[in-house]
Amino acid sequence: MSKNPASEATVKVATHVPFMQDGEATTVPHRAMTRPSGNTKAPQPDLSSRIGLSLDQERDNTLENISENISLQTNPSRYRHWQIEKDGQEMRIFMDVNPDHPLKDGYELKLNSYDLGVDIELADIVRRLRFEHPEITSLVVSSAHEQVFCAGANIHMLGVSSHAWKVNFCKFTNETRCELEDWASQADVATVCAITGPCAGGGYELALACEEIWLVDDGNSAVSLPETPLLGVLPGTGGLTRLVDKRKVRRDRADVFCTLAEGFKGKKAVQWGLVDAIAPKSKFNDTLAAHLVSHREQRPGRADRTGITLNEIPFVDEDNTRKYSTLHVEYDNARRTAQLVIQVPSAEGAPDSAEAIHAAGDQFWPLLFARELEDAILDLRVNRHDTGLVLLKTKGQLEDIKAWDQILIDHQGDWLVDQITHLLSHVIQRVERTSCSFFALIEGDSCFGGTMLELALACDRQYMLDEDGIEVQRSPINEGILPMTTGITRQACRLLGEVELLESCLGKFDRMDASEAEEMGLITEALDEFDYEDMVPVAIDERVSLSPDSLTGMEANLRFSGPENTKSKVFGRLSAWQNWIFIRPNATGPNGALTLYGRPERPEFAWDRV
Repeated sequence: MSKNPASEATVKVATHVPFMQDGEATTVPHRAMTRPSGNTKAPQPDLSSRIGLSLDQERDNTLENISENISLQTNPSRYRHWQIEKDGQEMRIFMDVNPDHPLKDGYELKLNSYDLGVDIELADIVRRLRFEHPEITSLVVSSAHEQVFCAGANIHMLGVSSHAWKVNFCKFTNETRCELEDWASQADVATVCAITGPCAGGGYELALACEEIWLVDDGNSAVSLPETPLLGVLPGTGGLTRLVDKRKVRRDRADVFCTLAEGFKGKKAVQWGLVDAIAPKSKFNDTLAAHLVSHREQRPGRADRTGITLNEIPFVDEDNTRKYSTLHVEYDNARRTAQLVIQVPSAEGAPDSAEAIHAAGDQFWPLLFARELEDAILDLRVNRHDTGLVLLKTKGQLEDIKAWDQILIDHQGDWLVDQITHLLSHVIQRVERTSCSFFALIEGDSCFGGTMLELALACDRQYMLDEDGIEVQRSPINEGILPMTTGITRQACRLLGEVELLESCLGKFDRMDASEAEEMGLITEALDEFDYEDMVPVAIDERVSLSPDSLTGMEANLRFSGPENTKSKVFGRLSAWQNWIFIRPNATGPNGALTLYGRPERPEFAWDRV
């Protein structure tokens, strides 16, 4: 991946390669795509190889000693692990992991096992489906290899990765699957996972993110979540939650399934609700194709939609500053803080029709901003683990952000505007899921209104300078258009016990000074000039002096207050438990199950429950 040394200015600009044309598949240089033919007899993989680790692999603990930064951007011309095929309004993606191209050296991606690099490409595919292919009515996720669907996350990669890397890897893959679900639901696209061969761990969790799961009934193909019996950890990509909350698998059956390493095949997988349908190998493709015809018939009127092109996002890295066109991030490594400053441009001359928005494409400011903010947040997560606190600032005029928001509000129902709005929501949720503290600083020249106010509310605290001319402003976009992970508004989350105050805010879109904003519960504290200059630096220093471990746990608990849903359980409850388990000796100690997997030695467990 690309190298961005802080000591040398680096500009990232890439031209876009068309994602897909009808009847054509993107190609990668390493090999041609192979698909299940229905008549190839494949050997049954042993349990070790099924989840991506051979017995003779050397265990090397130097994986994290590589200094180059990881880029979260890619495009179809650089895909190494996925093949794509489009036929009219149907898209098929084939998992075809190149074992010789892991994101970092030190392991092989055998048997379609995956690492972060594989999922970066999948995330890019989902994003391009959102914006480049609005005509799509169905998506089929399958494997390019008959003998194995997906062996899950590469165990050797997990074994040699740092704790921070494992946690952020799980978080990113979770978010990718959540965006797949969000896109399918919002765009009304049928998503089907077609499984041929063993489908284990993270592979089955990818299947769970699809609307339907189809399984070849051949005595070889099976679904499983073997993490607990084999590795001493949990399924890291929402498998437990989706199994019972989404697929409604009975708790006792889920208990059996998640402790049985080999999983289930055929009729029993259907009976227990683990898959939706099975078909013999000889009829599988035809039966699935006939099933998808009905999906297209139920979703008319899309064939004439034309998508927009998503080009890669340029940025400049120089002197601990990353600069985009809409924002920049300045890192203070000694203080372990960063300033994220968003520049809201004038709305004069902004697109005022759906046609103009489409013509602007990926340069339409709300879309451009959402993509650049997302890249900055992901860079922070993956490459800036020492940064403990981000100070969020905005520059611009309230009337401009109000105007940009109004464009989105006025054109709700247009497929592109709807996708932009959902992306904005997804990106702001990424802020809340990031293991870092966030303070919003509302000062002179700020424009914390509408979408920017929503970002401020996503922060852990909001400090506002109480001076004439410094104001915040709610807009209709703050009343449910950009919901939290929990499905409620951020203001409702803040005012869970203050129903009357929350109701009094609804429909109130006037500008508010610091005292009014404090009264309405929109900020943490309103401070005059002297207190602001004294108290805010102290609050910053105090925050970065606290234990990062306890802060991460505290923030995850506080940020997901209110009602729970599948997503909040995945990112709050499940992620917290997995984070804890990753550092426990039963999993990652010298004799833990994850450490010893693939070796002849049996793991040694501490038998006390804590």
